[in-house]
Amino acid sequence: MDVVLDPAGLYEIVADIDVDDPVLIVALDGFVDAGAATRLSVAALLAGQEPRTVARFDVDQLVDYRSRRPALRFDTDHWASYAAPQLDVVALADTTGQEYLLLAGPEPDTQWERFCAAIVQLVRHFHVRLVINLSAIPLAVPHTRPIGVTVHGTRPELTEGHEAWFSTAEVPGSAIALMEYRLGEAGHDAVGFAVHVPHYLARAEYPQAARVLLDHVGLAAKLYLPTEALSEAARQADEEISAQVAASDEVRQIVDALERQYDAVVSGRGDRGVFGLDGNLPSAEELGAEVERFLAERTDPPEEPPRQS
Repeated sequence: MDVVLDPAGLYEIVADIDVDDPVLIVALDGFVDAGAATRLSVAALLAGQEPRTVARFDVDQLVDYRSRRPALRFDTDHWASYAAPQLDVVALADTTGQEYLLLAGPEPDTQWERFCAAIVQLVRHFHVRLVINLSAIPLAVPHTRPIGVTVHGTRPELTEGHEAWFSTAEVPGSAIALMEYRLGEAGHDAVGFAVHVPHYLARAEYPQAARVLLDHVGLAAKLYLPTEALSEAARQADEEISAQVAASDEVRQIVDALERQYDAVVSGRGDRGVFGLDGNLPSAEELGAEVERFLAERTDPPEEPPRQS
């Protein structure tokens, strides 16, 4: 790794924590977040809590304001408020009172290596035993089948019990993926969960995927995380999606085809892998292209997916 500026210049520690060997959950926005699953997961973790900031990053050094312009509120004849971006490590508690750490906010646009080195320093300072990162990727899978999760980690032991959905893939880089890679090089445990969101629902809110993410995080971290609100939102979303699929012959045919492909693969009649719309398994390059398309089109209106209001 090239020499970088002092990582300690990117953040300040503003408080300490009482818990020994906490878990650090990392959920950054700005990269792929199909179904808004990562954003919904963070909202569920923060709901009803009073997060206590323990470390704060200097976002002025990390955010490209011209590519992601923060909102300024104009009121009649003056600027009334500014929604400044924040990238903080906060202390939260699960439903039993067990404390853990959460880093949520914008993915750095610049200084990735320095940011990752800063994370390593914070992991050592707070004696973090495990870093867990969250993401959500669009795949050609049906919403009527169990939601899959791709699991990756810095040691094989961290991913035991999880079946691989595909092998090698070339995908667009992210600060959160580089962070996991650098943590592994530094000898720290880190694991990531990438939930699979049906591609036709990728630009809608899909609370089902967020609930699955938090279920996996809870098991890995031995935390009891709040999922009741997500479960209710998922129930309502299921009803709305079913109604919209039933109202469209074209969408219903797509879902039927995806169900047949999914069932063929899981029953052993096909190779395990990422599912293609044409019944073939895409290559690693095609998987990367799917993620790139989602990143490029996520600000555009959906083509024709069932959506929840």
